[in-house]
Amino acid sequence: MVSVLQNVAIDCADAYELARFWSRVTGCPLHPEDKPGDPEVQVQLAEGPVLYFNQVPEAKTIKNRIHLCLRPETSREQEVERLLGIGATLVTDRRNPDGSGWAVLADPEGNEFCVLRSESDRAVTTF
Repeated sequence: MVSVLQNVAIDCADAYELARFWSRVTGCPLHPEDKPGDPEVQVQLAEGPVLYFNQVPEAKTIKNRIHLCLRPETSREQEVERLLGIGATLVTDRRNPDGSGWAVLADPEGNEFCVLRSESDRAVTTF
C-alpha cells in the first residue's frame, strides 16, 4: 500500500488572490466554484495534484522548507521575466554564465519557488 499525493497545500493571507497569481503562472484554471473572499481556493493543474491555497491568520516568517520548481515551456530567461511582470520577485539568482542553474523567485506572499532551465535550454547547454 502507498499514499497518493492529493494536493500541495500553501498557507496564505488571501487564498483567492494568491491562487489567481498561481493560475497565471501555470496557465491552469481555478476551481469553478471558487470566488473572491473564499478561505480555500484550488488551482486545477492539468496533471497531478491540485494547488490548494488555505487562508491562515499568521504571516510567513522564514524560508520555505518545501517549494515548487517550475520547468518552463519557453526559455528560463523569458519565463523569469514573465513571472516578474505578473508579480513575482527575484530572491536569489543562481543562474550561471554557462547556462546552468536556476532562479529563485517569490510569489506575492513571499513563498519561494525555482525556475529551472527549459528542455530547449538544456538541449543547447552541454557539460
